Amino acid sequence: MKAVMVEGFGPIENAAVRDVPEPVPGPGEVLVAMRAADVNFPDILVMEGAYQVKPPLPFSPGKAGAGIVEAVGAGATRFKPGDRVAAEVEYGAYAEKMLAAENLCYPLPKDISFEDAAALSLVYQTAHFALLERAGLTSGDRVLVLGASGGVGLAAVQLARALGAATVIAGVRSPAKAQVVTDGGADVVVNLSSETLRDDLRDQVHEATGGHGADIVIDPVGGAAHAAALRAMAWRGRMVIVGFASGEIPQIRSNYLLVKNIAVSGLQWSDYRDREPEAVANVQAEIFALCKSGKLVPHISRVFPLTGFATALGMLKAGEAEGKIVLSFGAGEGE
Repeated sequence: MKAVMVEGFGPIENAAVRDVPEPVPGPGEVLVAMRAADVNFPDILVMEGAYQVKPPLPFSPGKAGAGIVEAVGAGATRFKPGDRVAAEVEYGAYAEKMLAAENLCYPLPKDISFEDAAALSLVYQTAHFALLERAGLTSGDRVLVLGASGGVGLAAVQLARALGAATVIAGVRSPAKAQVVTDGGADVVVNLSSETLRDDLRDQVHEATGGHGADIVIDPVGGAAHAAALRAMAWRGRMVIVGFASGEIPQIRSNYLLVKNIAVSGLQWSDYRDREPEAVANVQAEIFALCKSGKLVPHISRVFPLTGFATALGMLKAGEAEGKIVLSFGAGEGE
């Protein structure tokens, strides 16, 4: 089979598609014939050796995808060959066949495509846990999403709208990104590229909320936008940090937390995957249900073959992607 292989940590261009032996499922494992793989920013960090978990070399990157169960290992009883599934792993999804623990595989409804299923995994789970479990979203909340045109950002915009937020405010750095976040459900689009962002973001959010401020901030960006968003929060607001796409990890000024009674928390998706797999399975089932009802439509901006992995990752690294990028393995959906 073919797989993207990383022989040494370094630039994404150093990896290559190679022929490798097919894996064999062990106890509790499922072998998935991949039809689509999710492309995510953490994949770049893993390949560069900058992620908190470094796989043993050589390895295939990729944390999620969708396909058809080909075989199951001893003791694996949740799935059988021929079942359509979405699946998540620590690494290994950029391959024609992938091993996954059966409790990290999720039944895939027939009316959701493999590409959509891949897109609806990691970033939508991250956004769901951030909005509900960490930020306690209620129907009256005003939600500000930073980096709203990216993977996690657009997922958070869509989910906040689908889950009943009162106002969804999308922060973007370019006017060209306004349409995609508006289509995703944003009520208001605010500019994150201002040279005076520290004051401008607060003014924009207050205008959008009648002076109330943001009850919830979802921050996958960090940097200057993070500090400005703290000042734009409402009394008893909740910020959830999910990443640092800007490349700058901010220092939080605790006096803001005190004077407004606001809370800042962090979210690392993989901890939920590893520590509470049943909770993740329930969230994924809810995400699929929202998709089937038409309340959630993943925005896939580009689809590449496996050989286009470096171009796909390069677009992510350069901030050129809107929503999701997916690798397709080219099999028909009629299976």
